Amino acid sequence: MGITCSFLSLFTLWGTVNCSSADEETDVPTEIPTWTSTLILKGRNISTLSTRAFTPNGTKLEIMTLLLPNNGIQAIEPYAFRGLTRLHVLDLSHNQLESISPRAFHGLPELRSLYLNSSFLPSATAQLQNALSTQTLRNLHRLELAGNDLKSIPLEKLDIYHLHDLVLVNNSLEKIERENISSLYRQKRIRVYLSLNPFRCNCDLEAFYYWLKNSSQCPDAARILCSEPESKRGIPVEKLRGEDVDCMNENLEAVSYVLLGIVSALIGVVFLMVLYLNRRGIKRWLNNIREACRDQMEVYHYRYEQDSDPRLASVAV
Repeated sequence: MGITCSFLSLFTLWGTVNCSSADEETDVPTEIPTWTSTLILKGRNISTLSTRAFTPNGTKLEIMTLLLPNNGIQAIEPYAFRGLTRLHVLDLSHNQLESISPRAFHGLPELRSLYLNSSFLPSATAQLQNALSTQTLRNLHRLELAGNDLKSIPLEKLDIYHLHDLVLVNNSLEKIERENISSLYRQKRIRVYLSLNPFRCNCDLEAFYYWLKNSSQCPDAARILCSEPESKRGIPVEKLRGEDVDCMNENLEAVSYVLLGIVSALIGVVFLMVLYLNRRGIKRWLNNIREACRDQMEVYHYRYEQDSDPRLASVAV
């Protein structure tokens, strides 16, 4: 099968092969010229990037930029990019990944920028951390993971990479773990983009709040808003007060309610014990009240009979 791409041989674009197909090709081109430095594949409906997808014959290519957006890629197998040892930029954005191997990015020691925006379905999101933990990504400078419904940062430790930019915009992050905050304090060069995430502005956000207030590592800090609780919705996280995310205050409030409950229970127990210990006296007291009420009612009844019977009234006179 011959390559069905347009070879751009202008001096300024020499080395670029554009395979943006309108025919919905389903395969990776098999005859990529060895002089290719930039390869663009788009709209080819590629379901799987298999092992050595770009170098099936074992030939090493000089590709430095590989752009694969909008190809409907659903799976990336182990060593899919083997043979692309000089690759600097890899863009897999806007695909439909359901499966990604932990060794998907093995063999890319020179990779500097990895774009994975809006690429992962829920089934693949859980596999992402293993795929990004490979040793060959240690030289990565820019990682974009926007729009993937991530609930946590899928990097085991931020400080094992040489990241300069980490884009986590428009995900489902409700908090940033303390371990990640500690790594960010150590990695002063990294810039993290976190807007359009539904942060829960409670005690769990304390470490992140103080990092955001005291650091310039988050360029979009002003656009990081609280999603919950309702009373803080829409408020920028950096505009909160310290007591809003103070774990001590929250714990003290919880403890105070517990103590109030305990005290109330003790008062109730004491009251019941007093009633029990004085049950005879209370019974006697109740009997006396009942007798007094009965005597009083008899007096009222007698007077009523006198008032209602004229004969008794005349006798009384």
